Amino acid sequence: MASEMTTQYAERLLKLTEGWPADAEVNGLNDLLRAASRWRSHLLANTFVHEQGARIWSGPFAGMEYVTQASEGALIPRLLGTYESELHPHLNALVEQGLDCVIDVGCAEGYYAVGLARMAPQTTVYAYDIDERARLACADLAARNGVAERVIVGGEFAPDGFEAFAGRRVLVLVDAEGAELDILQPALSPALSGMNVIVETHDVYRPGALLTMIERFAPTHDIVRVDQAPKVFDPPAWFHKLAHLDQLLAVWEWRAKPTPWLVMRPKL
Repeated sequence: MASEMTTQYAERLLKLTEGWPADAEVNGLNDLLRAASRWRSHLLANTFVHEQGARIWSGPFAGMEYVTQASEGALIPRLLGTYESELHPHLNALVEQGLDCVIDVGCAEGYYAVGLARMAPQTTVYAYDIDERARLACADLAARNGVAERVIVGGEFAPDGFEAFAGRRVLVLVDAEGAELDILQPALSPALSGMNVIVETHDVYRPGALLTMIERFAPTHDIVRVDQAPKVFDPPAWFHKLAHLDQLLAVWEWRAKPTPWLVMRPKL
């Protein structure tokens, strides 16, 4: 018997193809492919949990107890530890240089908030999300990983909120689906000039977001653009038995279009 999730995706695929002419549009085919791939990604996440349990396999957060259902986005890349692995060298370097606190805006269920709290035991993480379910999930994840006293969960973060952290050694993480333009405004929060910032830019939702971020921070920060790259990691033994397409889908992060990160460090 098909699972509820499989049934839901099957119904969605049928709707997508309903009434298609012989010369179907490319965009329609792309939507169909993405929907089928997301279904397969869910199944692969279930396979991971069955084989390994919900514990992150590799990367800087290896060993962290995680969730069996993500509040948003793809789950299995997080479980494998390949999720946004392009940022790993930058996170390692920032933690090594020393941080007082992390401000994580758009924390979801706490992948970075809890991961960084474990990675940097002297650091307090302030995690914010406008979704109540995400906040509850983040607090629960912090408790299950023994870092609840250092992960402070909150709701909406105001663009002048960085002033409360002025003078501290701060890493700001922002993944807000386009709202980075509203949150990261140095004119409203001058304290940002002395903070390390990693922001995912979403021209896909807010055209011009990437260039606007660069323009705002270029006077005060050295900026490195980080683009998504092929994933290279040492997977668990059972992973090698998967079909090649499944191996590719397992590290797919569900991005519809490029969403480059900017790693910005204050100029000396």
